[in-house]
Amino acid sequence: MASLYVDSQAKTALFDFKYALKNILTEFTAQKKEKRKIIILCIGTDKATGDSLGPLIGYKLSRLPKIRNVEIYGTLKNPVHAVNLEQTISDIYKLYKNPLIIAIDASLGKMEHIGYITVGKGSIKPGAGVKKDLGEVGDIFITGIVNLNGFLEISLLQSTRLSIVMDIADIVTDGLWKCIRENINYSEPIKK
Repeated sequence: MASLYVDSQAKTALFDFKYALKNILTEFTAQKKEKRKIIILCIGTDKATGDSLGPLIGYKLSRLPKIRNVEIYGTLKNPVHAVNLEQTISDIYKLYKNPLIIAIDASLGKMEHIGYITVGKGSIKPGAGVKKDLGEVGDIFITGIVNLNGFLEISLLQSTRLSIVMDIADIVTDGLWKCIRENINYSEPIKK
């Protein structure tokens, strides 16, 4: 399945994001009968505006009422980043048998996609936009395109507009929390 793009500035952004995520969750979980622990893995650091998307979403989610069977990793206070990502993933697999990992990270992309959210089935490669090889993670991915891909990526992440990051974080936080809370049993896809 290809990734779906959602414009965080569109009036229908929240609905479009929830619709896409719900259908991916339904498709993914329909393959397995057992209840799986959902891990929301928010990757990034608060030391660069562009890379703070994951920890910001983790922070926002951690302040909402807890949803049973869901654990959040990566917040502003305890980020999951290049230095501790491998250990965090190892810890998750030690604690939970066959978890469903939703990996969230900032990404770089084309000018016309800045401010877009991508959601899809499969893993992401954190750090790829800044030439880091951290391996792949996740069963479902959510990325926010926060700046241009190209020359001097690390500088671009450090000079990313906070408003872009916040707009994406708001949509992902609200959509993810509502989608999981409303559809914890993943009964059937949302009809558009």
